[in-house]
Amino acid sequence: MLFCPKCGSLMKPETKGKKKMMTCSCGYKTTEVEDTTIKEKIEKQKDIAIIEKEDTAYPLVDKECPKCGHDKAYFWEIQTRASDEPATQFFKCEKCKHTWRHYD
Repeated sequence: MLFCPKCGSLMKPETKGKKKMMTCSCGYKTTEVEDTTIKEKIEKQKDIAIIEKEDTAYPLVDKECPKCGHDKAYFWEIQTRASDEPATQFFKCEKCKHTWRHYD
């Protein structure tokens, strides 16, 4: 590796025609070329697995779905408003998967 004497950055090999030189991003150039090669090893990336099944377990409560009328729904709470206000309750119908919210 060759470092720039002007700014200390790593110098890169460059070829202009048959002339080889080392250049720096600050503009410094030198013809003192060492046997330098730049190699980059790119490994094959693994395919990304797409999971379509929802695996989060929520409690099942007695709540009537406003869409299909089924009497069981999954339940969870999230703080969607200011911290001094109650959390928003979310429900998801066990049968038709319709999701709705309930504010206290």
